[in-house]
Amino acid sequence: MRILIAAVGRAKPGPHLDLQRLYGDRLAWGLTIAEVEERRKLGPAEKRERESEMLLVRVPERAVVIALDERGTVLSSAAFAQKIAKWRDAGAGDLAFLIGGADGHSETLRQRADFLLSLGAMTWPHLLVRGMLLEQLYRAQQILAGHPYHRE
Repeated sequence: MRILIAAVGRAKPGPHLDLQRLYGDRLAWGLTIAEVEERRKLGPAEKRERESEMLLVRVPERAVVIALDERGTVLSSAAFAQKIAKWRDAGAGDLAFLIGGADGHSETLRQRADFLLSLGAMTWPHLLVRGMLLEQLYRAQQILAGHPYHRE
């Protein structure tokens, strides 16, 4: 199985990128991180639409699309691992996690998503979300392998 994280914004050297690499390097699943950035000055609605288009272009054909969205479903780590296992067992070759910009995702992207995932009710910086998501992917990998990294 391959994992794509397509995210708005560029990670610069520093703690956010270090955290991203720490957990990304631990994944046994193939990992690609695609960064997109709209540099034109656009209004919030137009920028959200453009960023969503840029994210969707990165999604591999037939990938399961998971959009990180504040209105999405909150899962425990164990439930997240089981969701990944379900997709894997159904034959998904690619999981595409989409992280929007400051104004979130367009309705078109939300409609295209196979699943909306929320990391909780709090608002998180988009660069920090990458590291948090990667840690949860690593945790899911370890749960599915029966490794004691995760404790209930």
